Amino acid sequence: MSTTALSIVAKSGTGKTTLLEKLIAELKRRGLQIGVIKHDAHNFEIDHEGKDSWRLTQAGADTMLITSAAKLAMVKKNQVTEEPSLQELLDTYFNDVDIVLTEGFKKNRLPKIEVHRKERSATLLCRGDEYDETLIAFASDEHLDVDVPVFDINDFVGICNFIENRFVAS
Repeated sequence: MSTTALSIVAKSGTGKTTLLEKLIAELKRRGLQIGVIKHDAHNFEIDHEGKDSWRLTQAGADTMLITSAAKLAMVKKNQVTEEPSLQELLDTYFNDVDIVLTEGFKKNRLPKIEVHRKERSATLLCRGDEYDETLIAFASDEHLDVDVPVFDINDFVGICNFIENRFVAS
């Protein structure tokens, strides 16, 4: 069985992370196990210089795992310079969750909810110059005349109802 996943997409500075925080908290309140993948177009660092984990990675470890009773973190070097596919990440790391929410990944083939703010941009990502058939809804601060449901950007309960009914309900 493949992992259920949904992408939250928007132009930078629109409020993807803020909406995701609210969605995650509400879905957790409902008893769901949630996974999240955040896409970073830059070469991020989670290791801190001088810490043991950083030293071990610098020494040449291709995979370094740090673990405790509360959580674990892994630093795994990508082979060559190729980023793993989203499907590979889902299949490898998210078999123990009910749904995975991704932030970013505008070009993937997962179902998408686009976050839209009038003051941020007059154009839409998924219903602008290109028509993205994977778009399933908008979270917006203005009325949009589109072919998918439009939720108020602050209606995280309504958006969670939509997500749960469409992807999680048995």
